[in-house]
Amino acid sequence: MPVISTPQEFNVDDLYVDLRRLTGRPLYLKCEGFNFAGSIKLKAANEMVSAAVRSGALHAGTTLVESSSGNLGVALALVAASRGLKFLCVTDTRCNLPTRRLMAALGAEVHVITEPDPLDGFLGARIRFVERLVAENADHLWLNQYANPGNWAAHYQTTGPEILKSFPGVDVVFIGAGSTGTLMGCARYFRENKPSVRIVAIDSIGSVTFGTPAQPRMLPGLGTSVRPPLLDRSYVDDVLHVAEADTVRACRALLREGFLFGGSTGTVLSGATAWLARQDDDLTAVAIAPDLGERYLDTVYHDQWIADTYGADLLGEQAPATLARRMP
Repeated sequence: MPVISTPQEFNVDDLYVDLRRLTGRPLYLKCEGFNFAGSIKLKAANEMVSAAVRSGALHAGTTLVESSSGNLGVALALVAASRGLKFLCVTDTRCNLPTRRLMAALGAEVHVITEPDPLDGFLGARIRFVERLVAENADHLWLNQYANPGNWAAHYQTTGPEILKSFPGVDVVFIGAGSTGTLMGCARYFRENKPSVRIVAIDSIGSVTFGTPAQPRMLPGLGTSVRPPLLDRSYVDDVLHVAEADTVRACRALLREGFLFGGSTGTVLSGATAWLARQDDDLTAVAIAPDLGERYLDTVYHDQWIADTYGADLLGEQAPATLARRMP
């Protein structure tokens, strides 16, 4: 019987959904949303804060500051509350209201950026605000998830080993690219421990992470408008870009099976399904689902929001055949 004294001590690390009847291929979805923060970001939040404490950079009276589109902000708010720390999250208008309310309920201050930077979008505007804030306040500490080695180290220590333990014969791992902490931590772990594993990064169309042109993106989570310093492309075997409409289709295909996952999971699943459909071999594949879907009820799972954002025709479309197969 698990007994914990802080919320960050608990995380379900060995739950997978077999998606074979949806994809027609052996694809296992690693569910990372079963912890008190509701997402995989709890791992990175806990490691970055712990590392700052160990180094002496974080101490009583320090206010933590971070730029986040949502999930990391919630995770840091939770860790800060458990440690008695102040936390300020700088987000933007794409961060949904339930997520902002959750951060505030945990005691965080939430600052919402309403205008994107002309060149670097909302992320650039958020980062510039944070830079000014910490320059003007000596008691503010920016963890900087985009460059903090604790971000990828958390997944090198946990997520990568968890996958290999559950699937010793894994051939390919699909990982969404946001700050690229999960991607780089897992990629480094497999490069050192099972280099035959192919690492496939899944990004959003409109993201600049892998050098593609910037375009407007409406869903938070994956993708960036500023290339993350953490990214080392040499660890990545392949990259797929997914349109947000396909993210919605994949999420809703899962929902018809009773699984409510977040937008990032829909993006990863859509990319993984397309990649596997091009392979001749029957590979054992694992995809990482960063969070669950409750925080997306006003977007991905809201018909009017879908119609206003992508057009009403999307609501009547069925998922691609590779995401609609069922057992007889």
